[in-house]
Amino acid sequence: MPPSERLPLEQVLEIVSALEAVVLRSFGPEGGQVLFTRDTGQAMLSRSGACILSALHLEHPLARVVVESVWKHSRGTGDGSKTFILLLASLLRGISIATSRGPSASHTYGFTEAAKAAAAPYFANKLLKLVSSDLDDLIAVNVVPYGFCVSLEDFTTHSGRLLLASFFHTRVSHVHCSYLSELTCEMLNRWKDKSDLPYISFQFLRDSFPALHTPVSGFPVSSSRLIEGQVIHRDFATPCLPITPESSIVHFSAWTERSLESVIAELQSLGVSLLLSAVKQSDAAVALATQAHMSLVECVSEEELSLFVQLSGVTPVSRGCTIQLEHVALLFFFCETTASRGTLQSDKGTASLDMSPTAQSTANKPYGLKKCVFEPGCVIPAGGTFEFLLCRALPNPSSDTNGLPSVTQLLANALLSVPRQIYSHSPKLFLQAQTRIMSLVQNPSNPFSLGLKESTPGPMVDLGLESVPCKYRLILAVVQCATSVVRVDTVLHTRTALHTQSKKHTIFFRASTEDEAED
Repeated sequence: MPPSERLPLEQVLEIVSALEAVVLRSFGPEGGQVLFTRDTGQAMLSRSGACILSALHLEHPLARVVVESVWKHSRGTGDGSKTFILLLASLLRGISIATSRGPSASHTYGFTEAAKAAAAPYFANKLLKLVSSDLDDLIAVNVVPYGFCVSLEDFTTHSGRLLLASFFHTRVSHVHCSYLSELTCEMLNRWKDKSDLPYISFQFLRDSFPALHTPVSGFPVSSSRLIEGQVIHRDFATPCLPITPESSIVHFSAWTERSLESVIAELQSLGVSLLLSAVKQSDAAVALATQAHMSLVECVSEEELSLFVQLSGVTPVSRGCTIQLEHVALLFFFCETTASRGTLQSDKGTASLDMSPTAQSTANKPYGLKKCVFEPGCVIPAGGTFEFLLCRALPNPSSDTNGLPSVTQLLANALLSVPRQIYSHSPKLFLQAQTRIMSLVQNPSNPFSLGLKESTPGPMVDLGLESVPCKYRLILAVVQCATSVVRVDTVLHTRTALHTQSKKHTIFFRASTEDEAED
């Protein structure tokens, strides 16, 4: 019989708390950066929750299950990895306390380990039922009216700066946060002017950013700049230097090499002056390109070639004989004088070439409010505003019908752990923020949205803005993960036949009472 490992709730909480201890060091605007060193000696300095969690070497299978859940959520929303772990740990901590104290708990379940094992899934299932059925309505009625919608059509530098502030506050040093926000806003505004469809531009920037970004070592972050054009991260194989008549005579013995002459002649007729190649070219191709006064860049990465195709509209070719006008793009270079240079691009082949110059108003409608919970665009000031408003909206019975503590109280306590951690450096600020939000809620003029229209952000938007739909998805994902982990009953360690030293872990889940009834 393979060895097995029982997983009581205390051990599950211990595993999640260990992950929480890691991310808390970089949580919130006052959090620091985490330094990792790889086996190769390479160092990684990051505040990104997804990067930190994915860099950990996790032995326990339950920890890997939790990190996988975080990773899936992060890929869907782009944010919330550290808050995910914080909320999950707070929920499990609350469930553990609720199942271990009080006469009501002992009356229903007693204090035995079996009773705790049965009570934990009970609370988790009740939480899941609450967020699955009522959370969207609670947010739509009690949170969305205090936010505002930011559409791509109305995207301004000021609104973009606020949206990016909370993003960079959790990922980079405070010294660089403001500068990077300004730089990113400038880039977004430049691309917005180039397209009638902002969503297409944003999607293109997201997908092509690795090719658009050029890291330069030895310079501070404040030296980062936006420049016109595309940077090809390769040097010239033939820099198009003047040649003498004597050096222009090259003899070829093979027919394949002689055929390059006709290819180069065709390129000259198209006005090509720059060749981009995904592979290294032969000496004959380099020599002929030099004679024809064509610059050649070899071994260009696939990402850079793909970006060039999107920007120029050319169609890559793999054989020189198939070169047509449809493969030619016109590129304009602007400096003191305007010149057009030709480029033809190819992915592979003997002649790798590149060529030349072309270069809110639903606030009073219940349906509209609920729609904002699921669609992007609805934002609210960061810094605990969402959590304070949702906690205020949650019903607060002292206990449920079975005499157990209320699950809404568990959820409220977990939600408040987020602003408590944000203001952990000064608990007084937590009380001030909570009092300010509760007092402003009584004002029907929606004071939170005023900071978006002002040149200087108000006190409620100092930390930027955060997405209401992403917050909704975060809570739902956390409760689903909590429901899964508290139902883990046993970890079974197995050994494979081929690799006796390696272990596979099988996780067995407790069957719910409904499943047992059906069986």
